[in-house]
Amino acid sequence: MKVYKAYAKVNIFLKITGQRDNYHEIISRFMRVNSLYDELSFVAKEESGDRASDFKIYGNFACETKQNTIYKAYFALKQATSAESLEKLMRTHAVHVKKSIPAFAGLGGGSSDAATYLKMCNEVLHLGLSLNELARIGLKVGADVPFFIYGYSSANVSGVGEVVEAFDEEILDFEVFTPDLKISTPKVYQIYRENFYAPIDGFQTNELKKTLSKDILNNMSASEANDLFKPALQEYKDLKQYYRYGWHFSGSGSSFFKRKEVYNG
Repeated sequence: MKVYKAYAKVNIFLKITGQRDNYHEIISRFMRVNSLYDELSFVAKEESGDRASDFKIYGNFACETKQNTIYKAYFALKQATSAESLEKLMRTHAVHVKKSIPAFAGLGGGSSDAATYLKMCNEVLHLGLSLNELARIGLKVGADVPFFIYGYSSANVSGVGEVVEAFDEEILDFEVFTPDLKISTPKVYQIYRENFYAPIDGFQTNELKKTLSKDILNNMSASEANDLFKPALQEYKDLKQYYRYGWHFSGSGSSFFKRKEVYNG
């Protein structure tokens, strides 16, 4: 069966612009990492009998199936469409995932897997859903899912993740380093809210939205570009030992990234 790539992303910058209910509103530049991706495909189930009726994911995941973003995407799609063909497909087939994107890493692996699964189902089952419709379904799974639904290589993402605007610029190659630290995104946001809360204004937001990613990386430090870096350092003391000058911090972590050096010669 066809293999689909679920790409990682990095946050070139991530700034808080305010709060909406229990969520933080952001402005962020997401850029796809072309060299880092999971691979998803539908495969015939190995089990038979009663167990074959269960939703199955084959892959290296630490969480239970019902906590997996792919299962959450299945449930959200089933609720949105009531498509019998979807249930029939998942009775006979499993989702096979070859994991390369680290978990708890700020690289969007779970969100990318969920988005890719939704797009796979839409294509294979001829559901006829638009990208906007898929993005609305994906938002129920996670705030980053709409970015991956749209498939942009670079985009300004705002609101709580639901506003995704393509940004036309050179796509950069990255080195990515992920320490062996499991970081809780809700915990990092909690520490930010309690100790670092300082949302930027509309003028600053508009300036950032217009600035090229390479200029952000050249002119802003990790803590200047990402409001979550300092709270992550405060909560996860071991993180500091992995930081190197010139590297930036993606999402709530724990990954660091920088542009790959380009040598002419």
